[in-house]
Amino acid sequence: MTRLIDLCRNNLYTFDENLIRRAFEFSWNAHVKGKPRASGEPYFSHPYEVALVVAKEIPLDDISVAAALLHDVVEDTAYDLRAIRAEFGDGIADIVDGVTKISGAVESHEITRAENYRKMLLSMAKDVRVILVKFADRLHNMRTLGFLSSEKQKRISKETLEIYAPLAHRFGLAKVKWEFEDLAFKHLNTSDYEYISRKLNAKRREREAYIRKFIQPIKERLNADEYRFEITGRPKHIYSIYNKMVKRSKPIEEIYDLFAVRVILDTADKNDCFSVYGVVSEIYTPVPERFKDYISVPKQNGYQSIHTTVVGPEGKMVEVQIRTKQMDEVADHGVAAHWKYKEGVKESDRKLEEWILWVREILEQPAVSSGEEAATSFLEGFKLDLYQDEIYVFTPKGDLQILPKGATPVDFAFEIHSQVGTHCVGAKVNGRIVPLNSKLNSGDQIEIITSSNPNVNPDWEKFVVSRKAKAHIRRWINEESRKKAADGEETWTKRLKKHKMTLTEEELAKLLRELKYDNAQKFYIAISEEDVDADQIIARLTQQKSSHAAGESSKPARTFVEIARNASEGIIVDGSRTEWKISYAKCCNPIPGDEIVGFVTMGEGIKVHRRSCPNLSRMAASAKERIIDASWPGESSGLFVAGVSVSGMDRPGILTELTHSISNYQNTNIRSVSAEVRNAIFESLIIIYVKDKEHLERLIDKLKKIEGVTRVDRIQGQSV
Repeated sequence: MTRLIDLCRNNLYTFDENLIRRAFEFSWNAHVKGKPRASGEPYFSHPYEVALVVAKEIPLDDISVAAALLHDVVEDTAYDLRAIRAEFGDGIADIVDGVTKISGAVESHEITRAENYRKMLLSMAKDVRVILVKFADRLHNMRTLGFLSSEKQKRISKETLEIYAPLAHRFGLAKVKWEFEDLAFKHLNTSDYEYISRKLNAKRREREAYIRKFIQPIKERLNADEYRFEITGRPKHIYSIYNKMVKRSKPIEEIYDLFAVRVILDTADKNDCFSVYGVVSEIYTPVPERFKDYISVPKQNGYQSIHTTVVGPEGKMVEVQIRTKQMDEVADHGVAAHWKYKEGVKESDRKLEEWILWVREILEQPAVSSGEEAATSFLEGFKLDLYQDEIYVFTPKGDLQILPKGATPVDFAFEIHSQVGTHCVGAKVNGRIVPLNSKLNSGDQIEIITSSNPNVNPDWEKFVVSRKAKAHIRRWINEESRKKAADGEETWTKRLKKHKMTLTEEELAKLLRELKYDNAQKFYIAISEEDVDADQIIARLTQQKSSHAAGESSKPARTFVEIARNASEGIIVDGSRTEWKISYAKCCNPIPGDEIVGFVTMGEGIKVHRRSCPNLSRMAASAKERIIDASWPGESSGLFVAGVSVSGMDRPGILTELTHSISNYQNTNIRSVSAEVRNAIFESLIIIYVKDKEHLERLIDKLKKIEGVTRVDRIQGQSV
């Protein structure tokens, strides 16, 4: 324990010795009766070595070290998470829980698409320290991989190379990344690893002598200029050399930049790096195309340094890296060093960039306290919130599926296949049956229980979150409604025929109003589901017709306007709300908010036109007496068809951006989309459902703001 305590004291900014001792003793007692590792060592040696890695190679805080000591307790001993939470609190317990879940999710499945697995790890790790402890855990496992079977060596090495090494790079942990790559390469391609290693070892003394010769004049000049610095030389790591050989199709003898010289300046002025670059360029001839300035423009993971390649003695190429001591620690310790040095970084991944900018904002705020208190306060909020809007789950065969946060087994079923979704009757999550509305978590393994017959429940639409599930459920419900309506209409027609009765459209509409059905489809569905008795309704109609036949025959003929009164849509005609048979003119497609008038047609009731409709003046000239005043009701709950034409400069993804912008505004539904490109000019016709004119105008404003769009117009006419 003494070694661990010393490392913590020397490397950690916050250090509670009592906490580390308690975690050490708890882990020791928990593991002491466990099985030994494959190496024959007591299992406790693993969490202890992982804690040493965290304290020395990825130093952050004492919470991380304690969690490293405890990270295997839940998985490998009789203690559960509640015991750790009771003894050490939520912070350490949550990190241990995160590391345990990551281990189970990745190591029990075959890696098919590495990027999705990397995202899954980040979605499961709400605290950055979960990932750092997992890096340390994997690093020690890789260092002791030789004791496992060849099959396990290759599986673990593949995971390390494809998942953990790229993640370490994104976190800026250069040394960890290099070691991951070299150790994985050693087990995946042993012959090439040993070949390169032998070549490097054979020339080791010669190389070391050359590096001493190379750096001597640089040291003399920097000492003369009174710089405080360290200068070292090292070979490139083996996996990097192998990639150079493959990329350049050359043997190792023709790869000249096998080693690099690093100049680390003890200064806070980054301009000193450029001055030292000038010194090196005076001593050795630089290769212009090999100069890289990562100080002015840092790498995506925050790495900063000047890289230059020069021609050294004997005409050999040598890479020289120049950076400050602060930049060097950030390069080696990555995200674990950002909080200490308050260095902002830029990351091309949008979510990672947002997170790192958030870290920078936290760091640059004036501290309310100082010393250990301030660091502890910061780290408590050091949350990794990159992919929390997605979850990563598995099929029974281990295939990875990505779903929106809040997804349920029903979402998962429809993601697999529409037939699986429509035949779903139950689900198992991690081997246990759960309700279909249960929320899934990253790392869950889901098995869908299906029936031979479709079994869609309309209530599913209330809790599913994926677009795919919602669309399939609505489509199935609508199709079932159409089938029931068709069956009901057939039953109704047969019953009418049996009673030798016919109904006009007016009479059917009147019947629907009396029975309080919004439309004929709902009436027919009710008949199909036997909610109403068709024979009873027809019997009542027969009785009504018989009792009113004489009176009806003596009434004068009705005017055309009276015939048109039916099936009200709530339109106000001639200043009052009446039951007109209403339809909307396709030549101008009016929607609530437009100024409108009515035109009395022959046999189709009243057609509602926009007052600005170009056809209206023509109709007024020939039949002015048939034009009547009309207006919209105060409120309307319906949806109306409208169309927009969009034009602008074509670019990749513009159509996707247009449709997303529409559907994301008040869940606007799109009926159809057509698009074409001529001479790099993009033109699209989009038909949508809107509530009113304001709804449409807001959408048009949103579309005008999209990059490349030059014009958006509302469509009039039959196109809609």
